[in-house]
Amino acid sequence: MLAVRSIGLCLTALPLLLALPTPAFGQDAAPAAQPAAEPTIEFSADLVTYDTNAELVSAEGQVRMAREGNYLAADRVTWDRNSGRVVAEGNVVAVNPQGDKLIGDRVDLTESLKDGTVENLLIVLESGGRIAAVRGTRTGNQTELVNAVYSACPVTTETGCPKNPSWKITAARVTQDSTTGRIRFAGGRLTVLGVTLPLLPIFSIGDGSQKGGFSGALVPGIRIDSNNGLELSLPYYWRLDRNRDLTVTPHVYTGSLPALEARWRHLTSIGAYQVGAFVTYGDIPDPDRFELTPTDRDGLRGYFEANGRFQLDPYWTVTGSLRAATDKTVARRYDITRDDRLRNFVSAERIDLDSYIAIEGWAFQGLRSTDKQERIPIALPAVDARLRLDDPVLGGKVELQANSLAILRIDGQDTQRAFASARWDLRRITSMGQELTLTAFGRADAYHTDEAEETSVDIYRGKNGWQFRGIGALAADLKWPLVGALWGGTQRLTPRIQLVLSPSTKNLDIPNEDARAVDLEDSNLFALNRFPGYDRWEDGSRVTYGFEWAYDQPKWSITSVIGQSYRLSREPSIFPNGTGLTDRFSDIVGRTRVRFGRLIDVTSRFRIDKDNLALRRGELDLTVGSDLTYIQAGYLRLNRDISPAIEDLRDKEELRLAGRWQFHRYWSVFGSTVLDLTGKEEDPLSLADGFDPVRHRVGITYEDECLELGVAWKRDYERIGEFRKGSTFSINFALKGIGR
Repeated sequence: MLAVRSIGLCLTALPLLLALPTPAFGQDAAPAAQPAAEPTIEFSADLVTYDTNAELVSAEGQVRMAREGNYLAADRVTWDRNSGRVVAEGNVVAVNPQGDKLIGDRVDLTESLKDGTVENLLIVLESGGRIAAVRGTRTGNQTELVNAVYSACPVTTETGCPKNPSWKITAARVTQDSTTGRIRFAGGRLTVLGVTLPLLPIFSIGDGSQKGGFSGALVPGIRIDSNNGLELSLPYYWRLDRNRDLTVTPHVYTGSLPALEARWRHLTSIGAYQVGAFVTYGDIPDPDRFELTPTDRDGLRGYFEANGRFQLDPYWTVTGSLRAATDKTVARRYDITRDDRLRNFVSAERIDLDSYIAIEGWAFQGLRSTDKQERIPIALPAVDARLRLDDPVLGGKVELQANSLAILRIDGQDTQRAFASARWDLRRITSMGQELTLTAFGRADAYHTDEAEETSVDIYRGKNGWQFRGIGALAADLKWPLVGALWGGTQRLTPRIQLVLSPSTKNLDIPNEDARAVDLEDSNLFALNRFPGYDRWEDGSRVTYGFEWAYDQPKWSITSVIGQSYRLSREPSIFPNGTGLTDRFSDIVGRTRVRFGRLIDVTSRFRIDKDNLALRRGELDLTVGSDLTYIQAGYLRLNRDISPAIEDLRDKEELRLAGRWQFHRYWSVFGSTVLDLTGKEEDPLSLADGFDPVRHRVGITYEDECLELGVAWKRDYERIGEFRKGSTFSINFALKGIGR
């Protein structure tokens, strides 16, 4: 018997070298053919004993072995050369190349360190899941387990004490394949928060190690709503390749006919796209009527969507989004989307450090009862190009822009537009610390319009035929930051004044397609053009003045801005009444934000009538609390006395409330509501009575590291013709850490 104390032996075919016959010293040995090199085993132990008669190798004390990515650690290892059997005992840990860790009291392996049998084992998967079993046998990449328990949840507390997982699957037999990442259960049961539920006799899940998952049924969905009754959705997922998959979801309802939903996803070498569809057959209400006619009721209903993004090269990107519905209420009835208009676009963009170009096409589908699809515009093409010159001109930066747009309608006004512009900006810091910005701007426009008389609002339509316009402006903007200490903190007072000079410009002969929803606020007070688009230009000369004040303490801060403008020219303004910009003095606008750490955040925006100090625009956004327990409130009131003919500037009043209370470590309740407070005072055409609910939602949820379970109720009061959404109950159930 030979005993060797060693640390760090490198052996070929574990202790095979120790077992080779040793020739007598001085004896000539005949040359022998060199055998093929065998895989190398890295081996270390405190004590190695070799029995030459029994050809048995024993290692003790921190035994460590590694071969071809397979790793073994134990207190004792015995290797039988005759049988090729390796037995490891005491604190055994085996790790495969995929990163899965096997822990057991006693492991019986082959000399490859891959195959064998384990008693009382625990497998810790690289993805974080755990499998415990009475006995397991590993052959190749598969491990067969008997009387096993699987969970992706932690089994110990933060202090290291044992705890029951939130969910677990017990089964008589379990097969785990480390290559495919599948775990197959036979005779399995699911236990969630101590409640045991039966599962299918044979089923499989992903262990989370393979991205994209594998084919199989997903967690069903359950909902109840006032239109469709009880809904059961049964999604099934097909993984067709590493970069392609398909999910098909049948929907079964007690109150309407079944529906079928499908979604295809594809990741290509230059980008990704997905296509989805929802199809059913049933009643189609007429959203423009309150009385149903039998001919309007039956038909095929569906919703289609597709989107994608492709990076053609480092500069060019193609992006697209397509959405369409067969009727105005299908998306609301089946909870597909709450959008009242479906946007479709295709865009090709080129972006580098100093230039930008976009070639786009836009189309929209209106889902509101008042929408007339034939009058909704189609923008095709829409081209915008910008170039920033590298070299300064007279010390300032120059940006060039070219733009073209064609607006088409099936029934209504058509408009084509093209313009080219140049802007020069020079920024300097004076010796007194003032920031001075000088701007020169020029633009040349060409418009062509057909059927302008089809537009009902006079200030929008313009004139038929060709129209040309030249635009020019000079501006000087001066800021003077003043910084100092105050009450143990730091304050910053920044007065600001801006002068803009622009000659009289032909505006009303030009159609207005993109500059309708104009409203004075703090964000556009100092803009060169306070119209939101290109079709209207704010001509004349004006002075804009205001200041920003900021105060900072270690735990809280205040920022506030307020300002007003004065028009120097006496010519009538083209701004509609009620926008705050009609008279020579504008209304007063401002914003204040107060933050106290991460606990309180409140922002107020306002516009005050310059004549009587009435509140024309008031916004309040409040958040109090942490990420887990909070209260949110939002209030908006627009009381601008806008003419009812200006359809894009309707007044309204709205209150939004939301909250969440985490009353236990994992349990929380939540709720939200939206109330329409609009009355005749804000909007004479409004049908609201001053207190109309728009949407309510309440629910309770449980969420920990590996389980999410919740029940929610919501009610939508919005009406589209004779259709009302009504109430919906839903159950949310998700096992985190589990693959498809």
